[in-house]
Amino acid sequence: MPALRHIRLQLISRPLPADADLFNFADNCAALVSVLVETDDVASRTALCERLLQSLRKLRELCDVDLPPDLIAQLIMGEKMNSCVPDCWQDTVTQVDYALALTQAVMGGTLPAHVAKELTGLLHDMVWLLAEFVK
Repeated sequence: MPALRHIRLQLISRPLPADADLFNFADNCAALVSVLVETDDVASRTALCERLLQSLRKLRELCDVDLPPDLIAQLIMGEKMNSCVPDCWQDTVTQVDYALALTQAVMGGTLPAHVAKELTGLLHDMVWLLAEFVK
């Protein structure tokens, strides 16, 4: 568990660089939610959720910004024929909004423990799909 604690502290305390791009924020969201699923401590869960909210909000902002040429090149090189998300979720902003809402629900602390656990799992899967979709 010391390794998880170290990773958790790094994710909570170290901000992403000012020049972080869409891919960096997608990866950061995936890392945060992966650690969140494994965290039972209320204070750590809250801190992870707060960081996840920050990263998701920044990701949402970046969805509306024109991509720099190097990211466009990465997207073209990694282009897949089949999307990892259903047709009704092809809008990145909608996916981010869903993840934001789930994060707020999990962070609220008012859900029964079993519901919070299930929603955290759903949040994990949603964020991983989002990160894959963005890339």
